Amino acid sequence: MKKVLITGAFGFLGQNTSLKFKHNGYDVYGCGHGLWDNHEYKQWGIDHWITGDISIDLLKRFNIKPDVIVHCAGSGSVGLSLDNPALDFEKTVVATLAVLEFIRIYSPETKLIYPSSAAVYGEHIDAKIGVYEPLNPASPYGLHKKIAEELCSSYHHFFQVNCAIIRFFSIYGPGLKKQLLWDACNKIAFGQDKVVFWGTGNETRDWIYISDATELIYLNATSAIQFLILNGGSGKRYTIKQTLLKLLTSLGRANAQVTFNNAVRSGDPRFYYADITEAQLLKWTPKLSLQQGLENYTEWYRGIQHD
Repeated sequence: MKKVLITGAFGFLGQNTSLKFKHNGYDVYGCGHGLWDNHEYKQWGIDHWITGDISIDLLKRFNIKPDVIVHCAGSGSVGLSLDNPALDFEKTVVATLAVLEFIRIYSPETKLIYPSSAAVYGEHIDAKIGVYEPLNPASPYGLHKKIAEELCSSYHHFFQVNCAIIRFFSIYGPGLKKQLLWDACNKIAFGQDKVVFWGTGNETRDWIYISDATELIYLNATSAIQFLILNGGSGKRYTIKQTLLKLLTSLGRANAQVTFNNAVRSGDPRFYYADITEAQLLKWTPKLSLQQGLENYTEWYRGIQHD
């Protein structure tokens, strides 16, 4: 049985990635921070779990040479990187270096999948962003992701580490309890008829549903390509206002009024729109529309409110 080791397996992407590999017959090893018992993590397809910071010593404790490592661990917040850049650096850069060193020293045949972020691009015009665009991060979060990518690239160049870097745009789906959709549901579902959000509403995002994201990770894990950088998005752009209006409809609150404060959040680029050419070359295409994805998300949200 093939083995996959998933760091940050307690997180939203990590849990869903674990389940994806389990459904494809892998023995799944998970690590990171999360207080759950074996019944809970086995529900997500994780067969073996270790709690702790990502380090060479922690990875060695599994006593395996995994076929694949999906390195989901790391900072997930622009805000955290601005409040505590040193901690963000440690979570993203230092942890990635530990994974690469583990592979170099102890498991050189392992393929690494690194879910990075579109934050590496920084500010961009309102047009598709290709993987060869200049990288100009607008926050420590984006900068640290860029450094982690450069480490992956250097370990491939100097030590032949097999690696795929996926710059994910806005991943969403049932279970995600942060960012715009979660905040919007909390404001709109049982809130006032007039709700205020950051920005102008004309900012754009490229939304990718969680099952499409994990499918892209899995295809990269099973690909024979030795090194690849690609965007993980839908290849479609929606303004924040368009997204929220669709969300209102899904919540049954179409009559609620959405307004914007015109304030700019530090480190938050205005436009995200993915060129997914490289991903499509792997015979991958996003399957779920934003409307259907939002309906799935709001159905889940309503369900947890009644639990």
